Amino acid sequence: MATAPTAPVIETPGPAVTGAGAIRPKPRSILGYWRLYLAISPFYLLFLCFGLIPVGFSLYLSFHRWDGLGHMEYAGLSQYRYLLGDAQFWHSISNTLIIWAIATLPMLFIALVAAVMLNSAVRFKSVYRFAYFLPNVTSVVAIAIIFGSIFSTNFGLVNAVLQGLGLDQIAWLNTPWGIKVAIASLMTWQWTGYNAIIFLAGLQTIPGELYEAARVDGAGPVQTFFRVTVPLMRPVILFTLVVSTVTGLQSFSEPQVLLQTTSNTSTFAGGPDNAGQTMVLYFFQQTFDNNDFGYGAAIAWGIFLIVGIFSIINWRLVQRREK
Repeated sequence: MATAPTAPVIETPGPAVTGAGAIRPKPRSILGYWRLYLAISPFYLLFLCFGLIPVGFSLYLSFHRWDGLGHMEYAGLSQYRYLLGDAQFWHSISNTLIIWAIATLPMLFIALVAAVMLNSAVRFKSVYRFAYFLPNVTSVVAIAIIFGSIFSTNFGLVNAVLQGLGLDQIAWLNTPWGIKVAIASLMTWQWTGYNAIIFLAGLQTIPGELYEAARVDGAGPVQTFFRVTVPLMRPVILFTLVVSTVTGLQSFSEPQVLLQTTSNTSTFAGGPDNAGQTMVLYFFQQTFDNNDFGYGAAIAWGIFLIVGIFSIINWRLVQRREK
């Protein structure tokens, strides 16, 4: 008697085994990822050779006296003790802070206003952005030479305008405050467009409904700017303030090129009475003009500490205002 064929039995997978009895994949050794490490190694090798090792050597060098060729002589903390009592170093700090204040605060305000205007422009936005960003990608040496002509005492454009208004000429590159104003003007012209592009990127993240609500409430353009735009742009303002602080306190090329023909003592001293001698310019003078590499390294670490302190102060002030 024939029997009916039986249906095949289909086994369904059971629940995954977890816990102590689970079978875990064997972890790969670190050598198993050698291809990935090889792919990212160029950055770390370059950073090690041109970043970390020079920084470590500069710290080591700051505790020694060395002229760049002879034998290193251990000096301990004497370089730093001399740095704290170096009147010229403190004078360079004062010059740097004054130039930074004259340049940075107006620059950020002008950049923010320019970004608002760019954001509201309808036609030729790309052309305006290119025109604003062009000074930042132009050679600093070329810019400094042009500004040297603009602030020239006898044939400068600024003095020509003053004469046209019936005012006396000013020896911009031969007076302490004139030097600072000239350097600050150069830095403002160079970095305004860069910060304006960053502000523009931040403005484009603000919803348009907020501006419409402000207009419905009767707020004018000025009230909208200070009551809506500025509060919502605080994170971006913090970023630009910190970046401007770091770059402004490390200004070197601007006074070096602008004042190299007006210095009394050295090509890198910073103009008459060292009125334009910034911290980095003083570091360059001591290291490469006087061949005192140990003291130059100590100056470099002093500059690093000052820049870090002012960056933290700026960050804390903006954060406190947000609260």
